[in-house]
Amino acid sequence: MSTGFTRGISTEGRGGFYGDPLRRRQSSKTGACSELNRNVHATDLRVAPAMKRRCALEGHVDRTSRVASASIGGDGVAGGSGADARIASRAGERSDAGGAHAPTGERPRVLMVDDQRCMVDVLKWTLTSQLEVEFHACFDSTSALDAARAFEPTVILQDLVMPDADGFAMLRRYRLDPVLRDVPVIVLSSREHPRDKSRAFELGASDYLVKIPDPIELAARVRSHSRSYLTRCQRDVAFRQLAALKTQLELKNAELERVAAHDGLTGLANRRRFDESLEMELRRALRDRTELSLILADVDHFKRFNDRYGHVAGDECLRRVADGLRACARRATDVAARYGGEEFAVLLPSTPREAACSLAEAMRRRVADLAVPHEASDVASHVTLSLGVASMRPGVVISSADLIEWADRGLYLAKRSGRNRRAVSPDAERAEGTACGQPA
Repeated sequence: MSTGFTRGISTEGRGGFYGDPLRRRQSSKTGACSELNRNVHATDLRVAPAMKRRCALEGHVDRTSRVASASIGGDGVAGGSGADARIASRAGERSDAGGAHAPTGERPRVLMVDDQRCMVDVLKWTLTSQLEVEFHACFDSTSALDAARAFEPTVILQDLVMPDADGFAMLRRYRLDPVLRDVPVIVLSSREHPRDKSRAFELGASDYLVKIPDPIELAARVRSHSRSYLTRCQRDVAFRQLAALKTQLELKNAELERVAAHDGLTGLANRRRFDESLEMELRRALRDRTELSLILADVDHFKRFNDRYGHVAGDECLRRVADGLRACARRATDVAARYGGEEFAVLLPSTPREAACSLAEAMRRRVADLAVPHEASDVASHVTLSLGVASMRPGVVISSADLIEWADRGLYLAKRSGRNRRAVSPDAERAEGTACGQPA
């Protein structure tokens, strides 16, 4: 026993267990467990390396072993109450001397995956003596993923050599799992080999430590990786919340834009949207040298309708007329709008005057077919429309006010001619050089 202890010190200068090869057999790992316990606790009892060498030379190794045996029982579990008291006392001494402790807030949640219970017990005691930590152990690599998902660790301590799957295979599994792919993994190995380190980091390891690490160093690394992981999780949650808020804001802005651009009663475009569309389509028609037509419509004797049937019925009448106009202006570029009161406007890009006249006639008939009663009208027993049509010929430079003025004069002409019809203003006809026929 003393020979093994001395060999462990002389090989690495840090205590036993470092001289074993990485791929040693499982039986060798189990056989070395008792020696590991004695050497580890000799280190954890803060015996300096120089003192350990001196004890070995002077033949005091047996005394050191008895102290370690009092701390760890034969099965790898912490011993009696006297050992516990000594451990607690020494932990308190390190705390008073300024030892590392977990910060206030959420404690690190450590999952250790190792098939050696003695190693799990040692590292559990090492961590809990340095900082507040929630510790959970898994001794079977086949159930490590399920254990990790259930425990939700902030740090995973993964042994590199295990019987079913080595640490490299476990790293691949962690990084492919959607729940565990971001959890920091600290690889624990029995030797410090550059190739093993390189491969571990290439597979996604966050850190690499050689057993048994210094207690203060282990606690500091666990704390640092846990903090980074929790910060990253909080950042991801904040980003998701920000993305959700951005989506909600976009929806609200779209709804606000829709409300701001549409008439609340009829659902058609409002006057503001119509004015913007008219200016845009006029510039496009001048640039592309295409035709642009405009229809202004007015409900005949609508004031009498309100006086006879009331404003509620008047609102319903306007909604039905708007539905009829919308059904006729079916193209995506057509803009049907409520121009004001009982007046409506329909903007028709790339539409010649003859087509606009035909569409105006279709609108007049569509509203007449609604058969909305209007006993106060001297035109018909139902609601009717009067419409004015104006068109801009390609190459003719006019303003939006000119086009509206032409359509308004056509509407005035239709009303003077007996209502329930459509007409083109004389100014528009002279500008076009053609005439628009009247309905039979």
